[in-house]
Amino acid sequence: MQLQIVIKKIFYIILLFCISIQHIEAQQVQLSDSAKISLLTSSPWDKEVYAIFGHTAIRIEDPVNQFDVVFNYGLFSFDTPNFMFRFIKGETDYMVGAENFNRYIEEYKLRGVGVTQQTLNITQKEKQNIFDALVINSLPENRVYRYNYFYDNCSTRPRDIIENNIEGIIHYNPTNNKQTYRDLVHECVWSKPWIRFGIDLVIGAGADKEITDRQKDFLPLYLMDAYTQATIKNADGSNRPLLSEQVDISISPKNDTFILIDPPFVIGCLLLVFTLIISVLSYKKNNILIGSIFDTLLFAVAGIAGCIIFFLMFFSTHPCTNPNWNIIWLNPLQLLFAFFFLIKLLSKYVYYYHFINFAALILLLLAWFLIPQYLELAFIPYILSLCIRSGVNVLQYKKKS
Repeated sequence: MQLQIVIKKIFYIILLFCISIQHIEAQQVQLSDSAKISLLTSSPWDKEVYAIFGHTAIRIEDPVNQFDVVFNYGLFSFDTPNFMFRFIKGETDYMVGAENFNRYIEEYKLRGVGVTQQTLNITQKEKQNIFDALVINSLPENRVYRYNYFYDNCSTRPRDIIENNIEGIIHYNPTNNKQTYRDLVHECVWSKPWIRFGIDLVIGAGADKEITDRQKDFLPLYLMDAYTQATIKNADGSNRPLLSEQVDISISPKNDTFILIDPPFVIGCLLLVFTLIISVLSYKKNNILIGSIFDTLLFAVAGIAGCIIFFLMFFSTHPCTNPNWNIIWLNPLQLLFAFFFLIKLLSKYVYYYHFINFAALILLLLAWFLIPQYLELAFIPYILSLCIRSGVNVLQYKKKS
């Protein structure tokens, strides 16, 4: 497996080098009349997080010049310095690269992922324009771009390259479907409850605003659907179909996955039951220590999650992360006060914190359906656990006083 990866990397480097050399005389690299340009759309693959949304690439096939190349805007490396930090901050750099078509498609076939090819109905000049633009884009000084999962990704880049290099205007049929970014993300992660849970934690109210058909193109399958009925309006006012052909190169097996239970909700309910047991024991037996130890662990974990939400809201460049109403029940203050719970001298300040936290969480639950942001029902048992612990701490402090 490692050998295959090394060979593939060497192939990429050689191919990119060849493209760079080709570009030196870009105007002399002429596509033949037999050349075809197609949009390749790969179905979602649920084995890797980065592949669950699908993928888009552009195929340039020229039998006369004897090359069949796929331009791929979805290349990135986990080995990039500070990759995870840059990803969280929203500063992930992706690259466009070229790959042999057979090698590209074989990888998807091995995964069992469906690939649909949509051949563009464009003129020879338009083909040449797109090809030249892709070659220039693939140069070392041009191939890196700042990735944005909603606005600028492996699906929107091919769309823009095609639109900017045809002599006409592409008209897309309106869908009239009212959807939000969150709705579309949910479609992709419905079989991954924990991923859905995490995404719903970190994306905020901005993801719940209705979006246009064009904004939906960040998902490859939506771009593919948009191309199906699209037309090109020529300069003379005539129209032509955007596509000349659509075929399935590879077909995904039917996904019969059925989620009977929601793991985040079940785990939350178990936590809630455990919280109730701890609360009853600590209050009735006046055992503050056992409650304080549990609170330290519970609020520390919540505080770590809160730090991530806080960072995404105020320091990252990710879209739709601010405002995020989850900051009410997951915030950095929890991590700070978690260390105060075991210090008796700070019990007064801990009381004030728990009183405010209890009131805030009660208000959040009461206003649940009034908040302009989708909040997972699976959040409720976790919120109740925090709320109960704050409430019990307030009662214990009053009892002690």
